[in-house]
Amino acid sequence: MSFAERYEAGVVEKRELAKLAWMTLMLTPGMGPTRIWKAMGRLGAAERLFETSLTELEGLGMPAAAAQFCFEGKARVAAEDEMKRVAEAGGTVLTPEDEAYPERLREIYDPPAVLWIRGDVRQLARPGIAVVGTRQPSPYGAGMAELLSRDLANRRLVILSGMARGVDTAAHKGAIEAGGRTVAVWGTGIDVIYPKENKKLAESIVGTGGAIVSEYPLGTFPAPQNFPIRNRILSGMSVGVLVIEAAEYSGTRITARCAMEQNRDVFAVPGNVTNKNAWGPNTLIKQGAKLTATWEDVWEDLPSQIRLALEDELMTAGGQGESKPGGTASLFNDTPLPQHERIVFDKLRHDESMQLDELIEQLEAELGSAEIFTALFELELAGRVRQLPGKNYVRAF
Repeated sequence: MSFAERYEAGVVEKRELAKLAWMTLMLTPGMGPTRIWKAMGRLGAAERLFETSLTELEGLGMPAAAAQFCFEGKARVAAEDEMKRVAEAGGTVLTPEDEAYPERLREIYDPPAVLWIRGDVRQLARPGIAVVGTRQPSPYGAGMAELLSRDLANRRLVILSGMARGVDTAAHKGAIEAGGRTVAVWGTGIDVIYPKENKKLAESIVGTGGAIVSEYPLGTFPAPQNFPIRNRILSGMSVGVLVIEAAEYSGTRITARCAMEQNRDVFAVPGNVTNKNAWGPNTLIKQGAKLTATWEDVWEDLPSQIRLALEDELMTAGGQGESKPGGTASLFNDTPLPQHERIVFDKLRHDESMQLDELIEQLEAELGSAEIFTALFELELAGRVRQLPGKNYVRAF
């Protein structure tokens, strides 16, 4: 029986009443996470909220208008309705009194009072790395996000990101391709997909055993101010934050700063200094972030107890006949290439695409156009080259 059904039947346990109390304060205007935590601390028991006088509510530190709204029962009605709608949508709600509430989130300065979740709530408590970066990555940035996420997910780390365009999307896709788990932290309600073109990705995240998380009620639209606020959750749930391409003024900087304030490890993939999106990771490296080129750079800096636990999981999975981690993708593939493929491959780069006409022009003294077409075709089949729109080519990862 769902919460909505139990509530309508009048069979609501003390634990569920406490959850309703947290939701009530969450939906009370003027009450943010910090005020809610302080009020709950003074109450002693969350369910006492529904027995408290107006004067006592104000004594909890609630603004007068918020106390009045709560005392009149308007906030409780809104909370009951929200709980029913979440249940009907197949979602879950976690409050700090739930065992499944992520312990790492409790450590941050202003942990969310309520989490709305679609998917497997257990993934929130597992060790994870937040992968963040620009919405407009170079082919190099997108490739590194996907490569590193794939390799880390292969080793049972959860990949956390914000499901924004660019680096976030590449990170989620890399984890899914590895058969791993990924968690998307949204700045909207869990029923409002943003950006809309990531609808299929959102369903894949949940469908492959991951989760979508938000601290915003159902129906919350993508207001710009929501995203910097949600970044503290992204870093707070993670063991460390990996930055891949970010401009000087970006939301990624906020996430990195949150990670430092929360005593999380910060990793950064170095970038081409002529690319404006290299400013973020390169500056973080100068400030002490771990320079990251492969999954090992992250793995060796994990807390020893986490690394040992993951290694035990990998050994157990292998011993039970389950799939073992795939081979690590490498930036440096040493398999010999035929001469015409090597000539074409050497002209291409990871971080900048080359248009076909330009490639033919540069190689006209060495190869004919037919040889170039054949080489590109073979390199694509081998997964070494990727074609972008407009007949542009880059090295794949």
